[in-house]
Amino acid sequence: MPGTKTKAAPKKAATATRAKAPAARMTLAEAMAALERAGSAQTRKTYARHGAKQPMFGVSFAVLSGLVKRIRVDHELALRLWDTGNFDARNLALKIADPAAMSPGDLDRWAGADQARMCEGYVAMLAAEGPYAHAKARQWLASSNEGQRCAGWNTLSQLAQRDASAPDSMFSDALARIEKTIHSAPNSERGAMNAAVIAIGCRSAAFRKAAAAAAKRIGNVEVDHGDTSCKTPDAAQYIEKTWGYSTSKGFESPAALERTRKSPRTRC
Repeated sequence: MPGTKTKAAPKKAATATRAKAPAARMTLAEAMAALERAGSAQTRKTYARHGAKQPMFGVSFAVLSGLVKRIRVDHELALRLWDTGNFDARNLALKIADPAAMSPGDLDRWAGADQARMCEGYVAMLAAEGPYAHAKARQWLASSNEGQRCAGWNTLSQLAQRDASAPDSMFSDALARIEKTIHSAPNSERGAMNAAVIAIGCRSAAFRKAAAAAAKRIGNVEVDHGDTSCKTPDAAQYIEKTWGYSTSKGFESPAALERTRKSPRTRC
């Protein structure tokens, strides 16, 4: 009607219309500076006992976890961190890399690098999450490079527990090979082989029986862990202990429980 004032629409709160700005990506310089600030002499000493080599800052895994939560996945940064050669930078790279973006060449290069014993499984975990998992497991197990063979066994361990569609023949063949060659294998490879027996034994009820029997025939596995308190687990006992825990939680196998969890690459 003429002379009637129309009420203006209420203004929306600024907070409702203002888009949240994306967090700025961390640069290589910022990441390296954060790692350097977090390093400590005591942690460097501990890591050195486990086989880590310079250059390194000595950053705890708790601090790395915080950086991973901040960065999330940044494959470009991961590649640049790895190329520094710094132990802590490489640990961070392994946790923020995108498994789907890893090229076969980069996987080979990372798997062949000299790594501390406590971190040698991370490249395998990364490979197992990506599209080349089966191919790399086969390739690395046939390699003349000890580091790549260890990565092959570790990748096989991940597939045994996290890939329900992997063919059983892959693990049956692996058990036969391990039983035949473990005692003549190099030190670090013996540790990876023993871990593979355990992982295969956690795959299914049938492999629980097969791996435990193989472990008993293999007997004691000697692995030199250097100046650390680490022990080589008895595979048969460890398999039974792991089955007891998973079934008490209502899972049909340890592998079924593992598939409900985040990758150990990012949770550990």
